[in-house]
Amino acid sequence: LDKLTYSGNMMYLSALSASPLHRFVQGDIGDAALVGGLLEDFRPDAIVNFAAESHVDRSILDPEPFTRTNVMGLCALLQTTLCWFKTLPPAEAAAFRFLHISTDEVFGALRPDDPAFTEQTPYAPNSPYSASKAAGDHFVRAYHETYGLPTLLTNCSNNYGPRQFPEKLIPLTLLRAKVGQTLPIYGRGDNIRDWLHVEDHCAALELVLCRGRLGQTYNIGGRAERRNLDVVKDICAVLDELSPSPAGPHAALIRFVPDRPGHDFRYAVDPSKLEKELDWRRKFTFEQGLRDTIRWYLDNPAWIESAQSGEYRSWTAEQYK
Repeated sequence: LDKLTYSGNMMYLSALSASPLHRFVQGDIGDAALVGGLLEDFRPDAIVNFAAESHVDRSILDPEPFTRTNVMGLCALLQTTLCWFKTLPPAEAAAFRFLHISTDEVFGALRPDDPAFTEQTPYAPNSPYSASKAAGDHFVRAYHETYGLPTLLTNCSNNYGPRQFPEKLIPLTLLRAKVGQTLPIYGRGDNIRDWLHVEDHCAALELVLCRGRLGQTYNIGGRAERRNLDVVKDICAVLDELSPSPAGPHAALIRFVPDRPGHDFRYAVDPSKLEKELDWRRKFTFEQGLRDTIRWYLDNPAWIESAQSGEYRSWTAEQYK
């Protein structure tokens, strides 16, 4: 179920187009009639909710879509699910799970020497995006504690990997560098993020869905903290090797721009609970994952052209002019 907003694209699902095990439905998680009908038709064992507006820069310019989807849409999804859940026979109810995917940004910012976020870290969101996700997390917890809905919640660090929408740092940087555009970096590039490969993230989600304790939160981190400037320089170095520019090193395109409001200094996620309880381990080092990701983008120009069309081009022209 996907609303197909600006970042949605049916080509993401092309590999599943002939599968009898897959069905795509375009719609909104806040549409109670639609969601209720799907629950009745399919009687799922689980709902896995990735749905969110997720780009911090966009949330600063216009918070309203983030409130609409990440708070109100999620609340509608929870309520519709709860009403259906109450009708299930005991065996189906006992097997059902509602897994909600959230972010480390709900915890706010860390100083350089602070310990990494744990599941006990108090929430302190600093952007409209992170505030909307924090509100959603609280509603998920409330539906478990108040109504007994069998929920699970995860908070992950920065994802990267193939097919990521090009507004995010890694694809934005490599695609701009590839065509010789400047590479904007907020402030001095000293802000630190913990990077998690998307396949490692999804492997963790499968473990949490199948074996996680109901009502629990699990942090998912890549144990790969990097300054934004270092990430951009790493991208440039790999591009210099795989796709050299006749104009010279790609790092020459780096430009520092004024910092964004409320820019959190550092995120770091401690995944110890996930590792100890569910025996999860990351598969990708950041260095190998980044190289594989860049190679994927270089090998898929048609995907890039489709993803960068339309509204996205208008957005980047305004945001990075």
